[in-house]
Amino acid sequence: MLTPGERVFTVFTMSDQRDKILASACDLYVSEGLDGFSMRKLAKRVGVTAPALYRHFDGRDAVLGEVVREAYRSFMGYIYRALEAPTPLDRFTRAGEGYLDFALQHPRWYDIIFTGPELLGMETLPPDIEAMGCAIHQFWVDRVRECMDAGVLKPSDPLQTSLTMWAHAHGMVQLYHQGNLQVDEPGFRGLFEDSCARLMAGVATEAFTVELVEGNMSEPAHVQG
Repeated sequence: MLTPGERVFTVFTMSDQRDKILASACDLYVSEGLDGFSMRKLAKRVGVTAPALYRHFDGRDAVLGEVVREAYRSFMGYIYRALEAPTPLDRFTRAGEGYLDFALQHPRWYDIIFTGPELLGMETLPPDIEAMGCAIHQFWVDRVRECMDAGVLKPSDPLQTSLTMWAHAHGMVQLYHQGNLQVDEPGFRGLFEDSCARLMAGVATEAFTVELVEGNMSEPAHVQG
């Protein structure tokens, strides 16, 4: 019988091994795609036998599904920190910062999140993953809506405005990930922030645009949380 200490050590070991499998699975999928993804190749990357993987996952589909779940969970952790901020603009700004940090720190997970289910060998995403995607979508719409209500953004359709902003951010990230911008990470961060400021100037209210142009990103005096 295992002692309490041995049981704790075993739990941590299993957890660490699972994390290593997911990280290796993500790398394998991104580098070789669905056709090149197999439990045998994954086992080789992890440094174990293929049967050993089945202690953690039922098979390839289960591994891929959990990779997508981990990617979404991590992404949600980065952007949901914004909810701790006190005002609509602070929450909007911090959510954008979380988005960029995640995209740059976890480029493989970022790519997987925006990969269609058919490219992951799934007809549709499992309901729990679909729910996470819907929650993230609603999170962005809510950030835009409350900035409109607070007088930071011009009154408009929050859904359409949030889609425009996401398309801009995603396009910038993809250009960087694909090496089309030929800048290092600090250079891209500066380019991304400047481009976002230009976009904001087009959708912000006149009062907020004045402060934006002056380089003051603090909450406008008339805006309440």
